[in-house]
Amino acid sequence: MRSTPEVEVFEARYDSYGGLEIAGWYCRPRVHKGKLPGMLFVPGYVSEPKLPTDLAMMGYATFSAAPRGKLRSNSDFNPGYPGLLTHNMDNHETYGYRGFYVDAVRAFDFLVGLPEVDPARIGVQGGSQGGALTLLVASLRPDRVKAASAGAPYLCSMLDAASLTRSYPYEEINDYLRLHPDRKDKVRIALDYHDIHNFVGRITCPIIVNIGLRDDVCPPETGYALFSAIGSKDKRLYPYENCGHDAGSGIGHNPIMNRFFAERLQPEPVRRP
Repeated sequence: MRSTPEVEVFEARYDSYGGLEIAGWYCRPRVHKGKLPGMLFVPGYVSEPKLPTDLAMMGYATFSAAPRGKLRSNSDFNPGYPGLLTHNMDNHETYGYRGFYVDAVRAFDFLVGLPEVDPARIGVQGGSQGGALTLLVASLRPDRVKAASAGAPYLCSMLDAASLTRSYPYEEINDYLRLHPDRKDKVRIALDYHDIHNFVGRITCPIIVNIGLRDDVCPPETGYALFSAIGSKDKRLYPYENCGHDAGSGIGHNPIMNRFFAERLQPEPVRRP
């Protein structure tokens, strides 16, 4: 029902951490020569996974993951929004993002394993929580991710971010600690285990990061700190002075991102009939 003359659309499912079945949308050009470059799209905190026909039209075999708690992946785990950020936040072994992170990495592995996808040409992209998951996948699959773009990255220096803003989702942390001040040490341990800042030294692929200097959701201070910690020698930061959490996507960053991936993954854009 969602396919077009140019793009085939599939609902896909895969098994992940704890035996949960995770859903996603897979889109690919209907007609193509040889193997396709792959693209993993990972979603934001409150947004549902996009139907990535636009990326398929650019020539990518694209998987848009719906990690646990998102629509079609929420039958067994559904802490809600707000809710996910603080789910079991006082225990690093059962914290809600533990499985959520694995879902993102498994989505990448799913895409790599598809027969029409060239495993040497796979990119990852997303904004906000999707920016964090992009960085996570690039960190944990450094030999497989060939290019990555992270916008307004979330889940970075989380306790610092919660002290710098009163906007949600980070305000969920402040709300939780106001109710449970005695759990702060356990919360710090759990968040440190899952803080994206502590992963990104493993990244080796070309990567771009864009931030908004007026972002009151993901403070730009945490974006600068995170970018400095990225291990790749081929990295570039795009700070947008008058932008908030959109991080420049509304004033011209998207074409920059599209060129970045096209130069490194070499897709063949789909021609309309």
